[in-house]
Amino acid sequence: MGVRGAAERRARPLGAAPVWAICALVLLLAVAASLAIGSRVLSPARVWQALTGAGTPIDTEVVVRTRVPRTIAGLVVGCALGLAGAVMQALTRNPLADPGIVGVNAGAALGVVGACAATGVATQARNVVAALAGALAASCAIHLLAGRGGPGSRARLALAGIALTAALSSLTQAVVLADQFAFNEFRHWVSGSLEGVRFSSLGWVGAPLVFGAATAALLGPALGALALGDEAAAGLGVRVRAVRTCGLAAVGALAGAATAICGPLGFVGLAVPLIARRLVGSGQSALSALSAVLGGAWVLIADVVARVLVPEEVPVGVVLALIGAPFFVALARGRGAPA
Repeated sequence: MGVRGAAERRARPLGAAPVWAICALVLLLAVAASLAIGSRVLSPARVWQALTGAGTPIDTEVVVRTRVPRTIAGLVVGCALGLAGAVMQALTRNPLADPGIVGVNAGAALGVVGACAATGVATQARNVVAALAGALAASCAIHLLAGRGGPGSRARLALAGIALTAALSSLTQAVVLADQFAFNEFRHWVSGSLEGVRFSSLGWVGAPLVFGAATAALLGPALGALALGDEAAAGLGVRVRAVRTCGLAAVGALAGAATAICGPLGFVGLAVPLIARRLVGSGQSALSALSAVLGGAWVLIADVVARVLVPEEVPVGVVLALIGAPFFVALARGRGAPA
């Protein structure tokens, strides 16, 4: 029996076609709402006119120059975090694992405050580069600290992640306490916001995103085999150590790029794969793909809510936390909570 047949043939709670149709519709509605809703609510007709160049100058400015980059950024960030969460949960065989376990958020934060303190200058492009460098460095450090693959590698990965996150967070706090400029920049960045995102920011993280997504797609069958256990996966011909290394690299690239764009966003990599698993089962390829789709919709919906929740816009990270906390309370109290 091949890897794909043994690892990915699972009973699915719902038919594949209805699930994908509904999720695709939700994503399209989220994109439309992101383009139309904000401080100025525009009708679908006016949005279309602005996109096609037939709208008023004000509508064109709002839609094309502000909301389109923001919508694309939210879509990219959500897809990347959802996919990273699905891969991370497969690597650890833990449905409550999060990409933050590899120290991505802590490494990105240290990169931002370190660059601010060293240069005394804050630009969006520089913050993106610094955050991405810090996140990828943290992922590499986790791989070295966790050691080589083996029966206890999943436990070592979690412990190494906790230790590295604590160390990096301590260094970040030391820097922001010693440098007022770094503190001010960090306070804005750490809240997680899509406001003011430009296409140039997306350009800086394009290569890591492509690498992470392609690696996650190629590893789908092998990650599914890991759900059977390391020994069973090895018996099916899976190179467990190489798969775990490549999977960790994919998580670091995806989550690091997403964090670099808008700062740390909580609960996306945790909650989205849980929802996807209940919709399509545990087949890794379908689970990863649906996690990416739902992640994009999740972030876009939260960003729309962030624009209209109060008169003054709040960061999308705050809204995601407000949504995510009750979600996990309901999950813990309901049936079928992950063990």
